[in-house]
Amino acid sequence: MFSSCVNHLRKFDWILIITSILLVGFGLVSIYNISSTYFLKQIIFLGIGIILMLVLSFFDWRGFRENPYFILVLYFVCLLFLLGLFFFVPEIRGVKSWYKIGPVSFDPIGLTTIVLTILLAKYFSMRHIEMYKLSHIILSGFYVLLPVILIFFQPDLGSVLILIALWLGVLIISGIKLRHSLILALCGLLILALSWSFLLRDYQKERIVSFLRPQVELLGINWSQAQSKIAIGSGGIFGQGLGQGSQTQYGFLSEPHTDFIFAVIAEEFGLIGVSVLMLLFIVLIWQIMKIAIFAKSNFPRLFASGIAIILFSQIFIHIGMNLGVLPVIGISLPLVSYGGSNLIAIFIGLGILQSIKTH
Repeated sequence: MFSSCVNHLRKFDWILIITSILLVGFGLVSIYNISSTYFLKQIIFLGIGIILMLVLSFFDWRGFRENPYFILVLYFVCLLFLLGLFFFVPEIRGVKSWYKIGPVSFDPIGLTTIVLTILLAKYFSMRHIEMYKLSHIILSGFYVLLPVILIFFQPDLGSVLILIALWLGVLIISGIKLRHSLILALCGLLILALSWSFLLRDYQKERIVSFLRPQVELLGINWSQAQSKIAIGSGGIFGQGLGQGSQTQYGFLSEPHTDFIFAVIAEEFGLIGVSVLMLLFIVLIWQIMKIAIFAKSNFPRLFASGIAIILFSQIFIHIGMNLGVLPVIGISLPLVSYGGSNLIAIFIGLGILQSIKTH
């Protein structure tokens, strides 16, 4: 048994594992200088994530492909968790997102994203030769729509955009027809118009409008992005040094451990630190895409692609928010920002990827 475990570990994608842990380490260094409590919690979350990744790597991924009812059970459990937020969770800063379990908070969105990736991979892997049927696109969109509605009314617009990006990305990789793409684009424009008129709250509209006019409300709605750009610019090439960033240490930068951790890294480690960070992300996504490219069937190919799409979308939006080229919608930097639920969810996804790689 010991020899089989050793052989299993030899098949691991160790570059993927080491890169992921280095990214978490990058975040831990920054989080330590913000809050020692967050630092210790994040280490515990990292340990749990690594254990789950190892356990799932021994699980044969083909169990997902061959048990659609199990996937549906996971999906409906996630929907129940999301629905329960409206009844059992107190509102914190206008948002209902976390179940409180003693000193630990649990956000079901990260797990929902992974389960939805599994579901979409299963759904389209069975229907890849029937992508000319509009009914498959509509039904898959319905699967995405239910969690999107529940998350939107928390409200969490950022996570909604990540789920939509996941769905559209998997559709494209599955081979959606051009005419269907045009229909989706028109529907998307219609939904955006209706959302602006009837669904978006006033503060969400203010964020978008203020993003288009960054010189206005520098002491109001645009404060966070203004301070973020100052922090990034002040980092220069070599940075101000670990724990020496003025915007971070003097409290000018809001949510430095989550939404604006990229600005913290840029301020303290400069262009060199940011370049290393981006290199690690490139290696991470490339290793995931290699698993997708060399997969021998559609399910693992679509699942790996879905994980890459999720990570890329989060990275793109987070950095865009910090640079002031995208509105602030509350997206953390994957593996780097503080947050146990999201960190553990990513390592669950990495564990399934390791299963694909080893089996």
